[in-house]
Amino acid sequence: MSQANLVEKKANELPGVNARSSTTKFSKAKAIAFKITLVTALAISASTYFVKRPSKGFPVGTLDDGVDLCPQADELVPEKNGVIWESLQLAYSTEEFKARAIDWLGGAVRIPTETFDDMGEVAEPVWEKFLPLHDYLKDSFPLLHSNLDLTKVNTYGLLYVWKGSDSALKPLLLAAHQDVVPVLETTIDEWQYPPFSGYFDGLGEPLGVAGRIMSAIESMLENGFKPTRTIVIASGFDEEPPRHVNIEYWFKGASSLATEMLERFGENGFTMLLDEGSGYSEVYGRVIAVPGIAEKGSLNVQIKVTSPGGHSSLPPPHTSIGMLAELLVQYEKKPFEVHLTRGSPTYKNAQCMAQHAPGISSSLKEHMLRAEHCDGALRAAEQELFKNRAFMSLVGTTQAIDLVDGGMKVNALPEQAWAIVNHRISTESSIVATKARDIELLESLANEFNLSYTAFGGHISNEDAPSYGTLILSTAFGDGLEPAPVTPSGEDAAPFQLLSGTIKAAYNSHRNISGSDAIIVSPGIMSGNTGGVLSTHRTSFGNDWNTDTRFYWKLTDHIFRYNHLGVAGGGSLPSGVHTINEAISINSFVEMIRFYTTLVLNVDESSLP
Repeated sequence: MSQANLVEKKANELPGVNARSSTTKFSKAKAIAFKITLVTALAISASTYFVKRPSKGFPVGTLDDGVDLCPQADELVPEKNGVIWESLQLAYSTEEFKARAIDWLGGAVRIPTETFDDMGEVAEPVWEKFLPLHDYLKDSFPLLHSNLDLTKVNTYGLLYVWKGSDSALKPLLLAAHQDVVPVLETTIDEWQYPPFSGYFDGLGEPLGVAGRIMSAIESMLENGFKPTRTIVIASGFDEEPPRHVNIEYWFKGASSLATEMLERFGENGFTMLLDEGSGYSEVYGRVIAVPGIAEKGSLNVQIKVTSPGGHSSLPPPHTSIGMLAELLVQYEKKPFEVHLTRGSPTYKNAQCMAQHAPGISSSLKEHMLRAEHCDGALRAAEQELFKNRAFMSLVGTTQAIDLVDGGMKVNALPEQAWAIVNHRISTESSIVATKARDIELLESLANEFNLSYTAFGGHISNEDAPSYGTLILSTAFGDGLEPAPVTPSGEDAAPFQLLSGTIKAAYNSHRNISGSDAIIVSPGIMSGNTGGVLSTHRTSFGNDWNTDTRFYWKLTDHIFRYNHLGVAGGGSLPSGVHTINEAISINSFVEMIRFYTTLVLNVDESSLP
């Protein structure tokens, strides 16, 4: 072949010069086959995954029929355990108890238990930082440690079992982790008090196992409480590390605890589970508590483009970086289509606001009250609700381009470039559906740039056809996490109703009021399973707001994420969470102790299985 013919052949393979028309039909056929496989897998997944835990919605109605869209439980004050509850509520109001609570928590946050990107195996000395905390807990809560059985799981995980007198009753599971997020040295001067100084400025989980749970149980033991129902505390030690490291270094705490509890108590062996989560705040003129009944899924997708190198003085129409840039623009031009779905956690939350919040606009109230039976009203409500971008992000699958890399030097054409897009997957979607959408999104550009296209191990284009370069989609930092199963929250969901009544009783007791309408309880959603809230003070990669419950799905159908912590501005997270000067007031801390006390006593005397 002549030099001129070689030059012409190479030019025909340049991106954007000639798309591979000879392979287009075959490429589309393979792409369609691959998508059919994905959709089939999605259908099978949906038919098995969600049937296990159906979401039971509230009774619904229109403006005219008078049916309550967001029925409320009455405040639930312990009766059988009423004497102990009354005694403790009085004690919690004293200055003596507040001082004691300050000592308990202040001592705990003086002990650095930071977890970092890659701390290696549990046998490494770096993990020994948790031993001083264990010693502190044993010294500070002597009755708890003499009455509860403690098993250390995978060396640093703490599993406490407070045996009840009736072994036929399923236990209550309370979860909290021991580790906190790292502090960057560059931020030290910005702290009002130095980190780990003993003030209420602990990082990550300032209220954890030594705060909200152990303080309540120690106090109950001092008042002679003996449980009928077994209570289990599970405390992991690695919930906070950034999740971009090798998967072999992830989740040594909660995953090991889950295995231990499955062996001891069996699948669906707990009556309900409570882990950290959102709290309560004033929203549209009404105080609303929002226990999380679900968490979104997560998937990181790497988009990698390769093309021939060369000298920058002879550039092609598009370099690898240029093509990657176009692909990323395509992501931001075409976000996921988002719709409010009847029965979803966000839909239920909107119903509760429409029913109970006086500040909701009259139009949104009317749309939501009619939405259950009218598609037009549902779309109108959706349009108005989605003016709040944060709410829209909670509803649908999101995408964020978070990492990008490419090129080696200014006079060399980049042979490869890549970026990572982080998806938070809607509770109504799945990993399979998210992958299928990403594949379709980039297919036309792959053809336009004459790139051989593979995605998640499958060939989208003809793998044997000539091409200028490659486009590869793959998962990054693990295979992703499906959305959590949705916890039942209707009128017939006894654990949710018990939790709702407990929230109201604790809220009222702390303010010395009574009644069931001082605070409204609404189902809601956490912003992410492995996250949704980034905290920039830790590492360049940030970290994720998450809970350990991802490992506990098999233990119970009734998983709640709730802190009973008042937060400002209608947000789901307290001010300063996971960042500089994170703090909690003693008043808020004592109210949390009231809540956990009330919960344990209510569950103990309940008719739950």
